[in-house]
Amino acid sequence: MTRTVYVNGDYLPETEAKVSIFDRGFLMADGVYEVTSVLGGKLIDFDGHARRLERSLNELDMPHPPELGEMLEIHRKLVTENGIEDGLVYLQITRGSDGDRDFAYPARDTRPTVVLFTQSKPGLADSPAAKTGMRVITIDDVRWGRRDIKTVQLLYPSMGKMMAKAAGADDAWMVQDGFVTEGTSNNAYIVKGNKIITRALSNDILHGITRAAVLRFAREAQMEVEERNFTVEEAKDADEAFVTSASAFVMPVVQIDDAVLGDGVPGRVAPRLREIYLDESLKAAI
Repeated sequence: MTRTVYVNGDYLPETEAKVSIFDRGFLMADGVYEVTSVLGGKLIDFDGHARRLERSLNELDMPHPPELGEMLEIHRKLVTENGIEDGLVYLQITRGSDGDRDFAYPARDTRPTVVLFTQSKPGLADSPAAKTGMRVITIDDVRWGRRDIKTVQLLYPSMGKMMAKAAGADDAWMVQDGFVTEGTSNNAYIVKGNKIITRALSNDILHGITRAAVLRFAREAQMEVEERNFTVEEAKDADEAFVTSASAFVMPVVQIDDAVLGDGVPGRVAPRLREIYLDESLKAAI
């Protein structure tokens, strides 16, 4: 089935969608993106993604496209047009193209490029990995210093995913100065005793929308949360670990490098947080 996609104000069959070869997203990775999950035909955490999108644009001094105020309508139309029950809506905005390649930004009135498409993921909330847990490896974090901006500079995270795959694992946790920063496409957490520990917000990690919701729900459920750096060795000695993201929600981690956590199966905290997050997010979905 050919999907309907959105490109610069037009809804088109994916086979007819085109972007200039001079687009700065293609030439310079000069763009930002968001991914919003869809469950039961409704958008999860849309307002949070919309706010982070505006922040990313502002941090890069990127002009706001005319469509910004219509993003909810565009998302809903694509979900309906493509019959998405469970899945994702991907949105990307680049600085556009002025018809050539240059390191300098194009003129301020250059129109940003806006692209959206959907991905159907039946059973998105019922991933088998939520029951068995993930295995991760640790790798050096050599990304640029503004990881808080959700840019399309995803080469190293992609390399990290492939390093994990080659090692027979599911993902990689990146490490800077001995401390875990985050996963390749998710925020990272450990549990010690009854305490949930995760790195505090800074330029070093993405300000995850799912992270914010999960920590809020954890505190409302009277769980103790500590936002601080934690080492790889501390993670390997933890009772539990997990990651959060817009598409994985809350996903248990049962092995870090060669260290098996607990009994090698998801513990008590991560599955409970996943249950709470999905229940509360579905109630608020739009």
